[in-house]
Amino acid sequence: MPKPNWGWASLPCLLLAWSLVASRFPAYILPQPWEVAQEGWRWARNGSLWPQLGASLLEELGGFSAAIVAALVLGTASGLSRRARDFAGPLTSLFMAIPPIAWAPLTMIIFGIGYWSIVVVIFIASVFPMAITVQQGVQAIRHGEVRAARVLGANRWQLLRHVYFPASLPCLTAALRIGFAQAWRALVAAEMIGASQGIGWMVSTGGQIGNSSQVLLGIVLIGLIAWLMESLVFRRIEQHYQTWRH
Repeated sequence: MPKPNWGWASLPCLLLAWSLVASRFPAYILPQPWEVAQEGWRWARNGSLWPQLGASLLEELGGFSAAIVAALVLGTASGLSRRARDFAGPLTSLFMAIPPIAWAPLTMIIFGIGYWSIVVVIFIASVFPMAITVQQGVQAIRHGEVRAARVLGANRWQLLRHVYFPASLPCLTAALRIGFAQAWRALVAAEMIGASQGIGWMVSTGGQIGNSSQVLLGIVLIGLIAWLMESLVFRRIEQHYQTWRH
């Protein structure tokens, strides 16, 4: 069972502050939390909410999964080889300096408005931060462990499997956390610019029609899903492999 801590008080305090601030504004400008909950129930009851959640999660899954594979390859190669690191360094710096959302208009011209244009934006947003973190994890591995494994006759594949991968697990977890945060922000921003469904589309259309409850519902969903991923996935993975830090 989870132990009580001060973190349990943060959400009630946030809701209380929201309610106090909202009480000073008309409901059409800043609705109360229960009014946003009613809006969410209306969306869920008429079946409009689930297609939006499904579209956003499917786009996130496609772009983030592809970015994980590419980041593992690029980060591992850069961590093991100086030539690969020198080659990838300028490209990584270039792409990380460009805001991911700047690619959205181009991807929509190429792929049209829909799934693939948003997946490409998510991929660009998350692959390079994850690759750098993986690279740093591989470089941080102590050379004595590698030399000892080589003395015992380990080949290159066995080094990757039994030395580099276990020792870099904490950095891999950090890479996933960083990459998901970047991918989730890029997803919402891309959907707000050009999409016909999704959580970002909910926020954008709510602002266009002046529905503050719909806007805040989308914002709540964005934060809730990110919090669930952090609490139920990344934090548990980190705790599971905490022993590799020692």
